[in-house]
Amino acid sequence: MLPEADAVAPAVTAVFTTVLTEGPLSRVALARRLGLSSAAVTKAARPLIELGYLEELAATERTGPGAGRPASPLAIRADREFFVGVKITGDELIGVVCDLRAEVRTSAHRRLSAPDAGHVLAELGELVGELLDSPDDYRARTRRLGLAVSGDVDRSTGLVRYSPFLRWHDLPLREQAEKITGLTVTVENDVKALTTAEHWFGEGVGAESFALVTVGAGIGCGLVVGGRLVSGSHGVAGEIGHVGVDVNGPACHCGSRGCVEAIAGADAIVRQARSATGRPELTFEDAVALARAGDAPVGAVFARAGDAIGSGIAAVANLVGPARIVVSGEGLAAYDLFEPHIRAGFQRQAFGAAADCPLSIRPLPFEEWARGAATVSIQALVAS
Repeated sequence: MLPEADAVAPAVTAVFTTVLTEGPLSRVALARRLGLSSAAVTKAARPLIELGYLEELAATERTGPGAGRPASPLAIRADREFFVGVKITGDELIGVVCDLRAEVRTSAHRRLSAPDAGHVLAELGELVGELLDSPDDYRARTRRLGLAVSGDVDRSTGLVRYSPFLRWHDLPLREQAEKITGLTVTVENDVKALTTAEHWFGEGVGAESFALVTVGAGIGCGLVVGGRLVSGSHGVAGEIGHVGVDVNGPACHCGSRGCVEAIAGADAIVRQARSATGRPELTFEDAVALARAGDAPVGAVFARAGDAIGSGIAAVANLVGPARIVVSGEGLAAYDLFEPHIRAGFQRQAFGAAADCPLSIRPLPFEEWARGAATVSIQALVAS
């Protein structure tokens, strides 16, 4: 888990994770939260304090009515260690350096001329070097790098089995990235990485179950059930982009028809808008501008897309019953065109009380996806 902590007990991991995601917390509050004795919490916290990962704040609360001296809450020392996170897209690398609380300290972008692995890895090495050698000099306290990639990723091995937008097949990304950067690398599906960040440091903190749905080039979904991210036996749990919502709908790259992604993915919207206008040069931004200007056929494309997304989200709510659902992604730059139709599709398809699940719709920039990549590297530190 942590350097030099050779005899790490489960209580140490539990204390560290709870303070990290929910702190500052007093020892009494930690004991209550974790079902441990105060002595066990004190014992678990001691090596974390000695190693500089936790610190005691000034006493701010009493442990109970008539209790003695106020308690000293335990808090994370955020600058004890830093983590690099990189979101890999088909045409750009977005990188951040985060502290232990996943707060972004610096960021950088690097354009890609091609998505082939050799070029991406070379640019990745340059980007990581740029981030670590920034004026604040993070290199001395950075050991880990998280990479967020779309598609089918085996986190345990760092193998990218299939990334449709990057056109990668069976790429040992972790192994190659570690050779290039010299850091310990964790590779995760980008949606799952963003979900991890929301679970540990965002809207999902403290929630036993929630779902994060992303709208963009693809339609993704991360699921947390019983307080744990769900990957499934084959690592592809939550693929609502390939839930069928129209048997007579357009063909999808997965080989099926009428998938949510085939209707609501960015490329699918562009194809439909081009067909509706007869303009083969139309871009996604053009389609958004036309819909906002009142073009009815293009507006109908976004309406159909939002309805498909809402239907896919309802399928998640019906099957899993999350306490809350967050809808995000770069495609929500057009959220005003999607939102009413997402909500309408969700309400129509959600069964019974599932329709009462809070639906939060908010766009997130790609830096947040890179922060998700850094978060999985923080998680890897805790778990190792």
